[in-house]
Amino acid sequence: MLSANMKVKKTLSRRNFLAASAAGIFVPTIIPASALGLGGRTAPSNRINVACFGFGTIAHSTVTGFLRDDRVQIIAMADPNRKSGNYGYSGEKEGGRLVGMQIVNEYYAQAEGRTHYRGCRAYEDFRDLLDNEDVDAVNISTPDHWHAVLAVYCANRKKHIYGQKPLAVTVDEGRKMVQAVNRNKVTWQTGSQQRSDSYFREAVEFVRNERIGKLKTIRIGLPGGHSDWNQMSDRQAAEPIPDGLNYDLWEGPAPHRDYRPALLPLNWRHNFDYSGGMITDWGAHHVDIAQWAMDMDESGPIKIDNIKAELPNSSALYNTAPKFHFECTYASGVRMIVTDTSENPQGILFEGEGDKSIFVKRGEIKMNPYELRRERIQDSEIRVYKSTNHVGDFLDGIENRKRTAAPIEASHRSISICHLANIAIRLGRESLEWDPKRERVINDDAANKMLSRPIRGGWKLR
Repeated sequence: MLSANMKVKKTLSRRNFLAASAAGIFVPTIIPASALGLGGRTAPSNRINVACFGFGTIAHSTVTGFLRDDRVQIIAMADPNRKSGNYGYSGEKEGGRLVGMQIVNEYYAQAEGRTHYRGCRAYEDFRDLLDNEDVDAVNISTPDHWHAVLAVYCANRKKHIYGQKPLAVTVDEGRKMVQAVNRNKVTWQTGSQQRSDSYFREAVEFVRNERIGKLKTIRIGLPGGHSDWNQMSDRQAAEPIPDGLNYDLWEGPAPHRDYRPALLPLNWRHNFDYSGGMITDWGAHHVDIAQWAMDMDESGPIKIDNIKAELPNSSALYNTAPKFHFECTYASGVRMIVTDTSENPQGILFEGEGDKSIFVKRGEIKMNPYELRRERIQDSEIRVYKSTNHVGDFLDGIENRKRTAAPIEASHRSISICHLANIAIRLGRESLEWDPKRERVINDDAANKMLSRPIRGGWKLR
C-alpha cells in the first residue's frame, strides 16, 4: 500500500504538475492544497492537459477561458513566432510562444501562491510539443490556413480539439476535418462563441418556434473593407524575415510568398492564400447563426445568386473583397441576403410574416412587435442546445463524451457558404447552383476545382 507521500509523488509525476525535477524548481515542504485536489481545484491526475497552438490576438481571450477552469492544466505553447511586439497597438496584444508561456506560468504561480512556476513550456514546432508532452486536448488559434492540417494531425493522435473559426480555407479541407474528428471520435468545439450567447440562442428559438410566423428572409450585415490590424499596410514589399520567426513553418501548407510586414500579423486575413477576407472572418459567425435558426446544421442552400463585389486586382496583396453582396436560396424558399455593412447593419435580421422580425447582434436583440420580448419559449416547444460558457462547454464534452455547442459539421456547413460566395466572386459568376448533399457545384467545373487547393511543403490532410 502506498504511503501518503508516495501517493502525492505519483500524482505529481502523472501530470508533471510542477515540473519540479525537469525545471529545477524549488519544491516546498508544504504541498499546495490544489496538488491534492483540495481547496476546490481538481487533482493534477484528473486535470485535462491542454496545449495551445498559436498565440496571437484571439488566444489571449481563449487561453484565459481555459486558465479560469480548474479542470484544466495548460502545459505547453507552440508558435513559430518567438515573440512579437507587433500586436501591441489599437487594443491588440503582444503575441508569440514566449508571451503565451509567460502569461500561463504567471497565472499558475499566482494561483498556487508561488513566486515562480515553469510548468508551461514553449515550442516552435507543434509536432515537437506533441511528441514530448502528455496532451489530452489542444486549442488551435493559428492563422486560418493552418486550421485543417493541424486539426487532422491532432485528431489522428486522439487529441480533443477547440478550433478557431473560420473552420478551414476550402470546402474540401473542412470536409476532411469533419471526417478526421468523426473517425477518431474526439470532442470538437469551434470557436463560434455566439452559439453560447443568450441573445443569439433566444433569437434562434423564437425563429424555430415561428414567433414571427414563417421565416421568409434573413438579412446579414458583415464588416467590410480591409482593416489595418498591424498598421504596416504600407510595407508590402518583401523584407528580411525578422529574428525569432520561423517563416517557413508559419506559411506551412499555404502557397509560398516572400515575407511582407503588411501581412504579419493579422492582415493575412485579407489575402486568399491565408483566409477569405471579411466574408469568412465574420461570415463564420453570422451565417452560422442563420443556419442554426433554419435547422440547417447538416445542410445548406441550393443556390447562390445576385452576386456583386468589388474585388481588387488579383496581384494586390490585399485581394479579398472589401464590398460584397450575395443571396442564398434554400429548398424551403427562405432567402438569406449577405452584404457588407454599407447595405445591411452589422448583425442578423430575421424577417417573418407581416412586419414581424427579430434583429440580433452581439449585446443586442430587438423584436418587432416589441411585445414579442415578453413571450417565453416553453419546455414543450423547440429548444436548442444551451451553453453559457464556450470553453466550459468544450470541457464538458470531453468529460461527458457529448456533443458541444458548435459541432464541426455545423461549422463546416456554415463556412462552406462563405467559400462558395468567394469562389463565385473570384470567377465572376452571377450565380452558382449547389448540391448540399454531394457538396458539389452543379455544372461548373471551374467552381468545383476551387473547392480544394494544393497543399505546400509535404503537409497532409489524412
